[in-house]
Amino acid sequence: MKVDGKEMRPIWFEKGLQTVQVIDQRFLPHQLIIKDLKTVDDTIYAIKEMVVRGAPLIGATGAFGVYIALVQENNKGTDDNYIITQCNRLKDARPTAMNLFWGVDRVLSEALKQGNYENRVKAVLDEALKVIEEEAVNCQKIGEYGMPIIEQISKRKNNAPVNILTHCNAGWLACIEYGTATAPIYTAFDSNIDVHVWVDETRPLNQGSRLTAWELGKHGVNHTIITDNAGGHIMQHNMVDLVIVGTDRTTRAGDVANKIGTYLKALAAKDNNIPFYVALPSSTFDWDITDGIADIPIEERDPDEIRYAQGLVNGKLENVLVPPAQSRAANHAFDVTPARLVTGFITERGVCRATEHDILSLFPEKI
Repeated sequence: MKVDGKEMRPIWFEKGLQTVQVIDQRFLPHQLIIKDLKTVDDTIYAIKEMVVRGAPLIGATGAFGVYIALVQENNKGTDDNYIITQCNRLKDARPTAMNLFWGVDRVLSEALKQGNYENRVKAVLDEALKVIEEEAVNCQKIGEYGMPIIEQISKRKNNAPVNILTHCNAGWLACIEYGTATAPIYTAFDSNIDVHVWVDETRPLNQGSRLTAWELGKHGVNHTIITDNAGGHIMQHNMVDLVIVGTDRTTRAGDVANKIGTYLKALAAKDNNIPFYVALPSSTFDWDITDGIADIPIEERDPDEIRYAQGLVNGKLENVLVPPAQSRAANHAFDVTPARLVTGFITERGVCRATEHDILSLFPEKI
């Protein structure tokens, strides 16, 4: 995607420096800072502290983390126990996003096929780069399959703006290119369909108002930031035609874990007969579980993310304490939306209903 006319991705391999680089998303939209990932500890910190975030991007970072483990100072790259241990550390960085485990394990598998150090490094880097490119293509296809949903609504409205509500950031910053939830939006916009996006602020870290709004603005997409709790109100007043969100892990039966607050949007959409779609690449499916509420681990993050709000004050980024200093806070990062509330999934292989039968019809190799 383009930022002020320059092609950018949230993660890339800088060949000249032989270094993995990422956009440090903690400082957006006010500062664009590039960070080097030189060690496994750097990579774990980036994942834990949300330098990088979003399921596909976390998976890509984990994939590159295997390469970093091999080439970091004092490497033990031909020691299988060493590399397996480092990969387990990477996978422990965040508990909910399925893509992290998928990305690390996929690249680790290639590493263990090679006994020679140089061959191992080459195989791991090649595989990590494949992960990056495949996920970019997958998101492009999500856009292509999802765009007709928006197009049909546009035709029904005689080309009046299609109002789409999204939650958190499931754009290219959370992926590699295009995004998941935003991919159909960008594809529709680029096809001259009039779209308007309601952007949830997404407390506590405001990934909607900080990141999604920044992305959409850079691409020229008409959008409006709203409070998290305004979604139900605008749905009641016929101001939303469609809801599209992303996901960090989805079961084979269709239960969806996503940023906290997604479940409430799904309930409001159901009550107001508004289509609620989830956009995801196949790397986000957890093919081993069916009960999302019982089996998907929900990350609980630092309560200070709730207690403090970050913003630009007199040209400087500042953290401001909001509640009483002595008040406790609980910071559940995700919730699970049951399959019964999901209209359908938009994947790189097409659109399907949120049932195990229909999901597996797109991915028969997982039966």
